[in-house]
Amino acid sequence: MSTRLRNALSAVLIALACLLAPFGALAAWVAYGLADTSRYVTTMAPLASDPHVRDAIADTVGAGIIREVDVGGAMRPFVRDAVRSFTRTEAFRTAWDAGNRAVHDSVLRALRGGGEGAVTVDLAPVAAEVKDELTADRVPLAHRIPVLHIEVSVLPAEDLARLRKGFHVLDVAGFWLPVTAAVLAATGIAVAACRRRAVTATALGTALGGALLALAVAVGRRLTLADLPDPAHHPAAGAIYDALTATLRTVSWLLVAVGLTVALTCWLTGRYGCPPPFRRGPRASAAPAADPARRRTRARA
Repeated sequence: MSTRLRNALSAVLIALACLLAPFGALAAWVAYGLADTSRYVTTMAPLASDPHVRDAIADTVGAGIIREVDVGGAMRPFVRDAVRSFTRTEAFRTAWDAGNRAVHDSVLRALRGGGEGAVTVDLAPVAAEVKDELTADRVPLAHRIPVLHIEVSVLPAEDLARLRKGFHVLDVAGFWLPVTAAVLAATGIAVAACRRRAVTATALGTALGGALLALAVAVGRRLTLADLPDPAHHPAAGAIYDALTATLRTVSWLLVAVGLTVALTCWLTGRYGCPPPFRRGPRASAAPAADPARRRTRARA
């Protein structure tokens, strides 16, 4: 195989590998990060202490109790204060973990083909705790508050079919995209006429892919918050988005750091020798060759 053909083939393979790298990281994050219930619950657990998240939950639960129970105007401040007080207890953190686990299991079942209705979370356990706290504080008529099922939509039914298809694609791609990217990169480096340059190009392409992935995460955060109907819940939604994408951001910046480090190392060391792109014949001597016609022969005596 000629040098030109080897370099062209190497360039195509390396370009494909660098293009697939950020998509492979995204798919692996969905398949092995978001789709794992234990990891999801562990990731969401610290948010039980986030003030923005607590305020958003207190507003949602308090508004649900007031709307469903139709309490009097004098009791509304007590209801809201009781909900906010409950979000600062250990019982709330326990309920938060249990609720996240139940919601995640329901979402996974829906995305993997179980059911066609919307995925919702029931806030009745939280309402029951609020009722008990109001009763303990001897708020008038608190013991008469019925504990109703307050359903909060997590995954709308109209979006379920589209999200299910996307999840299936990412679930499969989470394994095959990173493997394919690694194989293409290794093959591109192996067939290159200059392996040091091929490694440098692969490293720079990987760093660029990581930077684009980090940019995509930042743009996704902005778009996610822009779609929320209630601006008051933007801080809570931002905290949840940041917690869920923390691993993806770490991977993206790791790709940038590793890629730039490898590229810089290859540039400094020049470990592998690179043949010139076009081999030429041996260079002629700078001194002119003697003209055979002018050579004198020894005369015979």
